[in-house]
Amino acid sequence: MNILVLCTGNSARSILLETLLNSHGTGRVKAYSAGSKPTGSVHPQSLALLAEKGHDTSAARSKSWDEFASEGAPQMDLVITVCASAAGETCPIWPGTPLRAHWGVEDPAAAASPDWDAAFRIAYDRLERRAHAFLNLPLEHINTDDLRQDLIRIGELP
Repeated sequence: MNILVLCTGNSARSILLETLLNSHGTGRVKAYSAGSKPTGSVHPQSLALLAEKGHDTSAARSKSWDEFASEGAPQMDLVITVCASAAGETCPIWPGTPLRAHWGVEDPAAAASPDWDAAFRIAYDRLERRAHAFLNLPLEHINTDDLRQDLIRIGELP
């Protein structure tokens, strides 16, 4: 299953979830991340926290979603947005027919720099809970309607 995690800047939340899904997915899923308006670099606090948690960050980079809309790009089965629509952020919309889910998380990069550590840990913990809940599903055998309902439920996890 190919998963595209979308956010606006592709520097924090989407990078965190991409890494979590790939690290814990043990080959069952392949996650990518991108932004509708990428910053061009991964937030240093994202890299520091992922490294602290034992994740490989050597391939982490901020990417445009155009990279995944071009010819030859992997076809996505699922697109997850992680922008916090409750905070008034505009979430990118992916064209086409993959399943879609919204797992909104407040942008830790928007916190004041003295608060980054706490904000990034909150985002990481929330996304990790959601990644584990998703990966605990019988993805190889689940029907689309059940998966759609599970994705909604997972997106509501604190």
